[in-house]
Amino acid sequence: MWGLIFAGLAGCGAATGKLGCSPRSGRNGIAVLQSLFAFLFGYLCGAIPFGLVLTRAAGTSDLRAIGSGNIGATNVLRTGRKDLAALTLLLDLLKGTVAVLTAAHFAPGGPMLIAALGAFLGHLFPVWIKFKGGKGVATFLGCLLAVAWPAALVFAIVWLAAAFLTRTSSTAALAASALSPIVLAIMGQTGAALTFGAMAILLWAKHRANIARLLAGTEARIGKS
Repeated sequence: MWGLIFAGLAGCGAATGKLGCSPRSGRNGIAVLQSLFAFLFGYLCGAIPFGLVLTRAAGTSDLRAIGSGNIGATNVLRTGRKDLAALTLLLDLLKGTVAVLTAAHFAPGGPMLIAALGAFLGHLFPVWIKFKGGKGVATFLGCLLAVAWPAALVFAIVWLAAAFLTRTSSTAALAASALSPIVLAIMGQTGAALTFGAMAILLWAKHRANIARLLAGTEARIGKS
């Protein structure tokens, strides 16, 4: 369905005088609609709470009643199900990638970045569970992978290095997300750098409790609840 919408809008944008699309105002109007649908599609992809869905299907404890109460892979791991945690991580990553690549396929250019922002916001504030979502690390990486895979590779390397040195996933996520906009800027992708810069700020805001615990020296280490 979304593919038909994007394709129809693209076709209308290419036309001149058909379906009410004029050469100038038509293109501007279609660009706005493409961006709107890209954002909505991205948001709906990102809003799927895979961690909650998987743990409920497996009959484990209510994910929001254990650990941090987060719906992400790190908290899923606290249920004792490493398989569910790994699957949650993968699906949370892929929903960002799918949203961006779909938008890029049907409406190349700006809409793909708007879809990335939509997917990220969808994960952070999913409408289905009263806008109480995850912290966005996996979805951030999934979006980054679709926009610029070299930057995603740097993200992964920085995350692994920071996690190894500090043994805290929050430190790794904060470091990797902060560096991503800089890498994108160095690559000459200014629009992407600004978009992921805004996403990184939101990611840091969602980690404010972790930051407080890091400063207090009480943040849980990887492998410990």
